[in-house]
Amino acid sequence: MGTDLHELLRSLRVWDSEVTDLPAFDPETAPGEPLALFGRWLAEAVAAGQPEPHTMSLATADADGSPDVRTVMLHGADDEHGWSFASHSTSRKGRQLATRPHAALGFYWPAQGRQIRVRGPVTTAPPEQSQADLHARSTGALAAALVGHQSEVLGSVEELGRASQAAWDRARHEPDAPVPTWTLYHLRPVEVEFFQGDAERRHVRLTYRRTKTGWAGELLWP
Repeated sequence: MGTDLHELLRSLRVWDSEVTDLPAFDPETAPGEPLALFGRWLAEAVAAGQPEPHTMSLATADADGSPDVRTVMLHGADDEHGWSFASHSTSRKGRQLATRPHAALGFYWPAQGRQIRVRGPVTTAPPEQSQADLHARSTGALAAALVGHQSEVLGSVEELGRASQAAWDRARHEPDAPVPTWTLYHLRPVEVEFFQGDAERRHVRLTYRRTKTGWAGELLWP
């Protein structure tokens, strides 16, 4: 007999105060700009044993405004470019970003009850920077990029296996192989929210908003 989905969902608990020890977050101690706080929280997530803290949800929209979301890897973050990620320009997200160059990012680190949300316009890096980004990654990453055809219809698992094997062989023998569609994207944030969960549901939400003179911070009701 199958599991009742609603019963299963009701049985799950989040941040049970008897078993969960979440870190405190005093927004009065937060730096004046979001990147510094992001770097601090990322380091603390790594120290807390959070699996793959550099992965994030990437939300985009198609030409009709219908939203889409998937999980990607953060490739970098700095004051000049903002938050960076990469994909094929011919992929679904690549086509959506070409039509609507705005996106949102979402990090969730349950080990500490933390979320980070980032919103802003997206630009593409020059081709040489995109290729440098790809070739700075692992052989597996290059092989996956060489397979190509991302988001296209696949005829069979066997077809993928053959293409993947050929791509792995090329990646091992040609580590600088070019992938013209590989694109590095930069999201320049206009708003960044830091959410610290609390077992008593007194969650702390600190939002940074970009202004003409810098960043302005404000608290939000949970």
